[in-house]
Amino acid sequence: MSHEDTLGKDIPYDEVEVDDDESVNFAVRLDNASRTYFIGKRQIDALKNVTLEIRPGDFVAVSGHSGSGKTTLLNVIGAIDYATSGRVYVMDVPIGDYDETFRATFRLANTGFIFQSYNLVSTLTALENVMFPMQLTDRPLKDLEKESLDLLARVKLDERADHLPWQLSSGEQQRVAIARAMANDPPIILADEPTANLDAVSAEMVRELLRELHGTGKAVITMTHDENLVSTKGARTFTMENGVLSENV
Repeated sequence: MSHEDTLGKDIPYDEVEVDDDESVNFAVRLDNASRTYFIGKRQIDALKNVTLEIRPGDFVAVSGHSGSGKTTLLNVIGAIDYATSGRVYVMDVPIGDYDETFRATFRLANTGFIFQSYNLVSTLTALENVMFPMQLTDRPLKDLEKESLDLLARVKLDERADHLPWQLSSGEQQRVAIARAMANDPPIILADEPTANLDAVSAEMVRELLRELHGTGKAVITMTHDENLVSTKGARTFTMENGVLSENV
């Protein structure tokens, strides 16, 4: 079933043809994408005709002052928000053509989110938080637990698996969030100011984890003021200002 055949229809995610990673041309492609909000009669142009191509395996860092549109861009790429005009493709799928049921499932399979405020579920342990994105799988619980423990081990937190978020430091919470972002092995990692609230040691650990994910072939897209992330070897760097995205050369 092609994308055109399902246009505008309520089609379950597993019935839509999604190309495998090796045949994907672009992890993310935006074609003159804009996002406009209205607050009363006031119009806010959060994104203005953004055109962007990100290939699988790219490391992309977008800088810009607060309110410049960075988070809106990340949310549109991650199918949390939508473009009010233009086209948005993720893994070559035109995600704006589908309903929220499809978009939610597509997010779980294809994108891992890392937020500035961690966004861990306060009533779940570190292990349960990592398992949370795996909720749609039909694999046995024991397999999910083992995989989640392995992910916590990758961020050096397997010994804290039974701790609740409030029992962890800020840096540890962000590392749990990175482990959660790796659940389902998504091809795209989206990070919104991932080092902003961390001490120097924790921030460097998070940078190294993001670079490791990039090294495994994932597209890593981060909105950041962190010059150490921006200067990552091989990174493509952009600046966002008043909703306009420009690539640095």
